[in-house]
Amino acid sequence: MSINMKLCGNRSLIDLKTSIESGAEYIGVVFADSKRQVDPEELAEWLKQIQFKKNQKLVGVFVNPTIGELDGVMKNIDLDVIQLHGNEDIAHVLNIKERFPCTIWKAIHHTDASVELMNLYKGVIDGYVVDAKSKEAWGGTGKQFDWKAVPQYIEEAEMQSVPCFIAGGVNPENVFELASLKPHGIDVSSGIESEGKKDANKIEKIMRRSKHVSHIS
Repeated sequence: MSINMKLCGNRSLIDLKTSIESGAEYIGVVFADSKRQVDPEELAEWLKQIQFKKNQKLVGVFVNPTIGELDGVMKNIDLDVIQLHGNEDIAHVLNIKERFPCTIWKAIHHTDASVELMNLYKGVIDGYVVDAKSKEAWGGTGKQFDWKAVPQYIEEAEMQSVPCFIAGGVNPENVFELASLKPHGIDVSSGIESEGKKDANKIEKIMRRSKHVSHIS
């Protein structure tokens, strides 16, 4: 099984070029309030200057967005995936799906009740991103949850016939351990940065090590 990679938190034209060049399947940008937040109009200008590789997809991360906020982004940017990283309820997710014809992922923050929460979204969500829970921010904190729980998340996602990405504290040093658990995808942000910028060497290492596990599994 091949593990898909999502390189998230790209916040400059150079970041985007570095991530795209890696060949990662998903390239992520954050529209929610965070240190990696990008301006939609500025991003639209960057996207005019770059070309995605074949089958690469652009993911936009939002936290509890209104339909108006999503409209403001989507009128300028052709997102392939909307990732909802807040506490969006099912009714709101359905409204978003009805309005925007793209893939919808839901972030689930790791707790003892997370699998049950995933089950509530069954038939509504097109994929999951399981992230570490933090009081500091919705995501991108570099914190890792107990990966012993990963198999149950994968199992629940497979029962729903959707992919499950694992996020939170992933870096080149520990990605082999995570990849050996065979998630459908790995979502990384702070673990591929140096001084706040995407680091091509770290990206190359994390890609190579995750794909190596895929090939020997």
